Amino acid sequence: MRIRATVAAVSGALALSALAAPAAQADASAGDTTITKVVVDGDNMASVGTSVAKTIKVSVTAQDDSGILSAEEFSLSGPDYGYFTTGKPTCTVVSATTSTCTASVLVDPKVDYLTNASAGTWYVDALVDARDGDFVWKEKAGSFKFQRASKLTVNASPEPVTKGRTITVTGKLSRANWEDLQYHGYTNQSVKLQFRKKDSSTYTTLKSITSNSTGELRTTVTASTDGYFRYSFAGTTTTPAVNATGDFVDVR
Repeated sequence: MRIRATVAAVSGALALSALAAPAAQADASAGDTTITKVVVDGDNMASVGTSVAKTIKVSVTAQDDSGILSAEEFSLSGPDYGYFTTGKPTCTVVSATTSTCTASVLVDPKVDYLTNASAGTWYVDALVDARDGDFVWKEKAGSFKFQRASKLTVNASPEPVTKGRTITVTGKLSRANWEDLQYHGYTNQSVKLQFRKKDSSTYTTLKSITSNSTGELRTTVTASTDGYFRYSFAGTTTTPAVNATGDFVDVR
């Protein structure tokens, strides 16, 4: 199933079968089957850009005294009527009582009618069957962040520069717009300027600045030693964290 477009613009069986999210259902179970863990994309964060399809992997771990038999397709739901279903899960035995059932869904921003409002906290609904006939159906068995992919650039100049002179560091923070399939500046966001000495592997934060009305970043520092400058964005609920690739400056 695919995320719904504008329901008013779609009619007939297609709207009912492919785009409408199912009605809410209460949690249900029989016996001692329980869901113990849900992981989406490894870290419960999944971001989608503007052109490349993204495979989102969902793993649900469940247990029952008789062992786990199977799981039905997982449902993923979120803001603005966002809704996907995975393929049929494959269950891998962890122990005599526990299995992890894994499935995935391919999300393509070019065909799935994503809206920007759909970014945010999403939930996984899961139905798991045990070998003795027990089962568990749980809405919101787990949650994850479904996010608009981000980009961050940096440029430090002049290069080379005389020690004690001013270095100007520019850049831009942008994120995917799922509605026009372009990247636009992410405005009024706090971004850290960081520096790493030439022979070090660790970045140190020099200051924090705010992206302007077009997502542009600009600040100045005093040249002191050779090293790399980068901008670092911590992320938001709707947009993932991102670090710019460090720009080396030769100080003479």
